[in-house]
Amino acid sequence: MASWLSQERITIYHSVPSIFRLLATGRCHYPSVRIIRLEGDQASPKDVEFFRKGFPDTCILVNGLGATECGIVRQYFVAKDTPTPQAVVPIGFAVEDMEVLLLDEDGTAVRPDDIGEIAIRSRYLSPGYWRRPDLTAAAFRPDPAGGPERIYRTGDLGRRLPDGCLVHLGRKDFQVKIRGFRVEVAEVEGALLSLPTVQEAVVVAREDRPGDRRLVAYLVPTARPAPTVNVLRQALAAVVPDYMVPVAYVLVDALPKTPGGKVDRRALPPPGRTRPALDQPLVAPRTPVEATVGAIWQEVLGLDELGIHDNFFDLGGHSLAASQVIARVTETLHVDLPLRVLFAAPTVNGLALAVVQGLMQDVAPDERARLLSTPPAMTPGTRDPGVVSDGPREALGG
Repeated sequence: MASWLSQERITIYHSVPSIFRLLATGRCHYPSVRIIRLEGDQASPKDVEFFRKGFPDTCILVNGLGATECGIVRQYFVAKDTPTPQAVVPIGFAVEDMEVLLLDEDGTAVRPDDIGEIAIRSRYLSPGYWRRPDLTAAAFRPDPAGGPERIYRTGDLGRRLPDGCLVHLGRKDFQVKIRGFRVEVAEVEGALLSLPTVQEAVVVAREDRPGDRRLVAYLVPTARPAPTVNVLRQALAAVVPDYMVPVAYVLVDALPKTPGGKVDRRALPPPGRTRPALDQPLVAPRTPVEATVGAIWQEVLGLDELGIHDNFFDLGGHSLAASQVIARVTETLHVDLPLRVLFAAPTVNGLALAVVQGLMQDVAPDERARLLSTPPAMTPGTRDPGVVSDGPREALGG
């Protein structure tokens, strides 16, 4: 498509942002393009950066919101010198005869700066869905004021900036709650797309194990080697709250797409059991306690292997998983540890040292030596059957 745009001297380009990003992987130039229209999904500052570098100075980028049911309702014009400070590029201001409302679940307008469902009030809306009166009644409502307009609820979320400009925050279906906090995944995706090492990104909430709902990020890196989890987490932690930082990161060569070019979130694979790419090398357990603690981590985090110096949270841990680890350590090694120990020393090595310190008062010198000795070589991801058992002495190898 990149070659075709250049050879045929195409002047107007129109697609969803994810298709537009594919043009950035080529080396073509597009001297004839004068208008780029992006709709149907969130555009990122990286899309704007590619527009500025790969297209002529006279070209204009138009980021907008539109739907089959209502046509174009918002447009945001970006020239080469237009500042775009938002992590998600705004979709702009209302077009003629299209009033944009932000509504809560009850259909009441939300307060300024709050997030709400984008609704369109206009006389120029679709009459409804063919032979689906149920869908029509759910999406289209008469104007409460009794005028000729009707209201169409788009199912998209948005937030209005102080100047009236609208920011699109994704589908209402993608708004999730993680450990009691409401998360707008579009903001997390925008933060990831702002990183120079990330070409494409999508974030979803997964519950692959009952009761363990977590944010998972799927990334297409701009180059190999890809950024490590440590780097990604640190970069996100600087711009979003802790509860919005994904706990797992899956690197893929390409994101699955629907026939319309949008990301097919339902086709995203579950995170595997492989240890993620980290800055530090894999170091195996050296003592029975480290082996026991490491095995507990593997069970809770669903990983086949991990190192004693790996950070618990870089491996996909969170506060609920931390509580599970401490409970199992207490039950297995018969030592009482507060939850804050894992947050203060979030490695197998650090937690094992805390366990040893808690047990030292009741352990004889010969058992203490055994406790701190180097265990036999173990295959990564397996337990030492002599380490974990039912009694306190057996748990120490005595």
